[in-house]
Amino acid sequence: MSGPFLFASSRAQAARCSFSQAVRQGLAPDGGLYVPLAWPRLDAADFARDTELASIATRLLTPFLAGDALAGQLPAIAREALDFPAPLVTLDRDGRLSVLELFHGPTAAFKDFGARFLAACFARMPETDGRKLTILVATSGDTGGAVAAAFHGRPGVEVAVLFPKGLVSPTQERQLTCWGGNVRSLAVRGTFDDCQRLVKAAFLDGELGAQRRLSSANSINLGRLLPQSSYYAAASLEIWRRYGEPASFIVPSGNLGNALAALWARQVGMPIGAVLLAHNANRTVPDFLASGEWRPRPSVATLASAMDVGDPSNMERLRALYPRLEELRQALGACSVSDEEIRARIRAGYRDYGQIWCPHTATAAEAWERLTPAQRQAGRWVLVSTAHAAKFREIVEPLIGHEVTMPPTLARLFERPVQCSEIEANLAALRAALLRDLREG
Repeated sequence: MSGPFLFASSRAQAARCSFSQAVRQGLAPDGGLYVPLAWPRLDAADFARDTELASIATRLLTPFLAGDALAGQLPAIAREALDFPAPLVTLDRDGRLSVLELFHGPTAAFKDFGARFLAACFARMPETDGRKLTILVATSGDTGGAVAAAFHGRPGVEVAVLFPKGLVSPTQERQLTCWGGNVRSLAVRGTFDDCQRLVKAAFLDGELGAQRRLSSANSINLGRLLPQSSYYAAASLEIWRRYGEPASFIVPSGNLGNALAALWARQVGMPIGAVLLAHNANRTVPDFLASGEWRPRPSVATLASAMDVGDPSNMERLRALYPRLEELRQALGACSVSDEEIRARIRAGYRDYGQIWCPHTATAAEAWERLTPAQRQAGRWVLVSTAHAAKFREIVEPLIGHEVTMPPTLARLFERPVQCSEIEANLAALRAALLRDLREG
């Protein structure tokens, strides 16, 4: 591939740009999301010498950064950001079922991978003007904590975390509100979809843009999403080397960033078979695949709160990858899991496998249970475990009758003081909070 690698908006109205430009902007000027203009091709043989996650990520992402200012620093970025394990744990004797544990990072959720990669990129980008960088992040639970941890204390950058008041777990809320310093937490009187809408509106607001250089750390930002493909590449390569078969993933899904990372890894050529999306009662995506009608709706609160998304942003990227409905239906499957099924699967996971699963991981386990025996035997299935169960102790402990041990990184958060402001779910309130709070900071 000659020349710099370019990214385009999912809405095709904005100028093409490099990786660094896309990361810096977050959202494209036309309101779309950045997607690769073309797809590099790699296969398992290209990774013959790569066994560590950071080296796999470097090889996987190198084509996407071709000609970019950060290209030469990619190995250092990957080493800094991806310095914790993502183990693949086999659950049965013949290796037909495994779980990919993505909760061993600083905030015990898969969002640590992308958030730390994004922070490492921003730390190496030169200043483009005199305005301080403000990172906006909407969170339904885990994203905000990961972004706050990744950017906390970094000079030259401020972070504003928006979360739906009363709609995240107590442990998650503590993770969102315990930082202070260059991180501000805003409890929005609304849903996650309101938080997400406010972040998008802020990017298009002239008054904010004149005073703040805005970027995003949600999966709408390319620098958050693209590195998540690395752990799918690593897990699929491990299964390919062990069994000579592709890995099929069941991905707990809300805003579709994690699912898209799996699909992008497959698109590049990683040995990935089926991709099945496990949603909670927010069934916008399963209903779309069934009916062909895209009908976003208000999100509803569930036990798997980080997936309470009724209008997932990354559907734009998904439809850019598979423009025709039949293509999309062939590329992936999706199902919806109720709260009662989540509870039952948490109990069964502990009883049958000795596994303590968070509600999101339990949705993936329920989706696997619904597969036919023939489907199970036809693939090497991987449940994607997105968060440590300790983040949902109030839900999990009564179900398994056992205390969930809290990782030391989470325990330390409870020693920090809480700092948070409440705002209404409108742009005027967000603008006022940002210009007031960040000025005071």
